[in-house]
Amino acid sequence: MGKEATSGLQALLTPEESVVVLIDHQPFQFANLHSHEPTVIVNNAVGLAKAAKAFDVPTILTTVLEERGGYIIKGLQDVFPDQKPINRTFINTWEDERVVDAVKATGRKKLIIAGLWTEMCVAMPAIQAAGEGFEVFAVTDASGGASAEAHDMAVRRMVQAGVVPITWMAVAGEWQRDWAREKTFPGMTDVLLQHGGGTGIAFSWETQLLATPTPAGSGV
Repeated sequence: MGKEATSGLQALLTPEESVVVLIDHQPFQFANLHSHEPTVIVNNAVGLAKAAKAFDVPTILTTVLEERGGYIIKGLQDVFPDQKPINRTFINTWEDERVVDAVKATGRKKLIIAGLWTEMCVAMPAIQAAGEGFEVFAVTDASGGASAEAHDMAVRRMVQAGVVPITWMAVAGEWQRDWAREKTFPGMTDVLLQHGGGTGIAFSWETQLLATPTPAGSGV
C-alpha cells in the first residue's frame, strides 16, 4: 500500500469504497479460539455485519469445510438471511476464485476482513490481497486466534505487509464520519445500542436525558 493510502483524509474508510469479507465464524473455529472471550468476537462480528448492512456496504460471507466445521453462526447469517456463504477448501480465502471474483465485482478497493483464526484465515488473504493492490483493513476485535500470541503475531505480520489493523466500531465511525448524516444515523445508533457495550449504554442514557422534560422549578 502506498503512502497516499496510509495517511491523509483518503486513508479513512468510506461506505462507497468499502467491501467486507467475513471469514469462517463457525463452531469448529470457535472451539479453539483462545485469544478472546468467544462471546466478544460474536458480538463484534455481528455488530460489524449490521453496520455494513446499515451503510449498504457489500458483504461476503465465507466458510471452510462447513459440512465438518459447522455453518456460519446464526447471528451473522441472520443479518444476511438470503446470502449463501461461499464454502471453501482453501485455508487461504484469497486462493478461492469465487471469493476474489465476488470482491472484484464490487469495484471497491478498500477491503475489510475479519475472521477466525487471525493467524491463518485472516492473515493469509489479507497479506495476499495487500500485495495485489487492495487497501486491506483487518478488524482485530472481530477476529481471533488459537492463542493471544497467535493473534498478536498475526496482526504484527499483517502490519509489516501493509495491512491496517482496526476495530469494528472504528470502521463504523469512519463510515458515519459526520453525525449530521441523517440517512445512516438511525442505523448506526441501532448497531451501537445493540452491540456497542458501554458506548451503547451511554448513548441510551443520553437519549433518555434528552427526552426527559426539565423538572419545574429546577432553574434550568
